[in-house]
Amino acid sequence: MLEKVDNAVSTVQEALKRSKLDPQSTTSTGVEGTRPTPSSEATTGEVGGTSDKKKKKKKKKNTNIKNITNFYPDNVYPEGQWMEYHQDFNLQRTTDAEKRYEARDKENATRWNDMRKGAEIHRRVRKNLQNKLKPDMSLMDVVDIVENATRKFTGVDENGEFAGQTKVQGIGFPTGVSLNNIAAHFTPNAGDKTVLRYEDVMKVDIGVHINGYIVDSAWTVAFDSKYDNLLEAVREATNTGVREAGIDVRLTDIGEAIQEVMESYEIELDGTTYGIKPCRNLCGHNIAPFRIHGGKSVPIVKNGDQTKMEEGEHFAIETFGTTGRGYVVPSGECSHYAKAQGSHPVPSLSRAKALLKTIDDNFGTLPFCRRYLDRIGEDKYLFGLNQLVKQGIVQDYPPLVDVAGSYTAQFEHTILLHPHKKEVVSKGEDY
Repeated sequence: MLEKVDNAVSTVQEALKRSKLDPQSTTSTGVEGTRPTPSSEATTGEVGGTSDKKKKKKKKKNTNIKNITNFYPDNVYPEGQWMEYHQDFNLQRTTDAEKRYEARDKENATRWNDMRKGAEIHRRVRKNLQNKLKPDMSLMDVVDIVENATRKFTGVDENGEFAGQTKVQGIGFPTGVSLNNIAAHFTPNAGDKTVLRYEDVMKVDIGVHINGYIVDSAWTVAFDSKYDNLLEAVREATNTGVREAGIDVRLTDIGEAIQEVMESYEIELDGTTYGIKPCRNLCGHNIAPFRIHGGKSVPIVKNGDQTKMEEGEHFAIETFGTTGRGYVVPSGECSHYAKAQGSHPVPSLSRAKALLKTIDDNFGTLPFCRRYLDRIGEDKYLFGLNQLVKQGIVQDYPPLVDVAGSYTAQFEHTILLHPHKKEVVSKGEDY
């Protein structure tokens, strides 16, 4: 009998301990079940305690978004996915390359590490966004989540190690959040009220740069499973482009392989079947320091371009699929801009001249958007910006759209062409 009492006392004591640790899991008898109605004084204390817990929990989450060097104090960043060059003319590289690989790759070691740092930041930024994305978010909130995290991870936020030094590292280009028939180059301008809906298809295109070396990677978000075939077609087409890419590979051959995969898919939407087409006038590209488009274009259809990929280059392999006509045109209010390459005439207007200095100081030839000018304190700049565009000093990049009512999707990875293998540096667990 005493043993039973002792056991009962132990049970109650254990339940009381649990109640202190987790007041929401107890009843008036101290066992799990329906929670009792407490007194008003207790309610105030418990609600306050719950609120404090939530605040602490929130703060804990935010500590994961900080300068990436806190996670990698030795400044050595994880490698991407390694892939063999499978083409016949590249097979010899995997044997002979061992003799010369170390010396040649050491020359590029700093660049590779910068790219890997940017890629690791990219993975963390997109994971942070993926954990928060939901229908009825404003696109302004979406880009703020991406860009604020990028600034913190790169240390260019207001309290960071490189505060304001956006040409050292930071955002590689404006965050793209293009919806439905808009395939690319949309980011909200100030005052934009666009909201992400459950039925939307959104392309999220994020860029991170370290010392001008840009990691460019994108994926497509669709909450409704009816778009699954569209997303799968484009994801597999991009994976095909990555697989086919390599040193001495002709660009047209990559485009042909991508086109074959993409066009093998179809999708049924609201009782109508659509063949999925590549957006034939959109393409991937090589990336040069501080230049998102380095001069070579990787087509997503066969186009006869005999230009070859070369050792040491890095490319953004991206594909776009659509239920529309497969051809995009510029349309809508412009948000994306970049200073053009080469020498330029002196701006004719003093306001345009002052704005050009701001662009040079903060972005150089990296792409920027109107929100970034707002952020650094520029106002009433639109007339001056348009003058710079008219004079060819700045290039504008308006949204690119397919026919109304169509849906477009995008997937993209950045690859590095090493002497012996290629590295899919932006590869992650998500795509």
